[in-house]
Amino acid sequence: MESSVFTNKEHSPVWEDLQKELGKLFSAWDQIQQFTFQNFTGVKEEWNYSKYGWNARIKDKNRVIIYLMPFSGYFRVSFVFGDKATKQALAGDIDKEIKAIIDAAPVYGEGRGFRIDVKNKKTEKDIEQLLMIKKAY
Repeated sequence: MESSVFTNKEHSPVWEDLQKELGKLFSAWDQIQQFTFQNFTGVKEEWNYSKYGWNARIKDKNRVIIYLMPFSGYFRVSFVFGDKATKQALAGDIDKEIKAIIDAAPVYGEGRGFRIDVKNKKTEKDIEQLLMIKKAY
């Protein structure tokens, strides 16, 4: 797996860092984050440092809703879906390339983990749909 653009363990990213690195896609990051905060109650953002660098998690008290990892000029969102959520996503009105990513994702005990690279703003609406599916399940 690729490393985040932020690899300095001593410096957790701030908004200005994200704006600089994400460029024109910073607004998509912000929109996805705000959509999550508006549609899920009691969620908070946590930045976490791993062997892949810094990433953000938006979670409630019981589970992570969405993972966001910044790269230079784009970012990646990650989800873990159970069986019912996976079936709804594959049956829904989501881009066929995203459906292929979900369908090909390995299944683990906690669910099916998949990652979507956000390299343009057209992916935003699909991610919002996936967030609503996550909310339902």
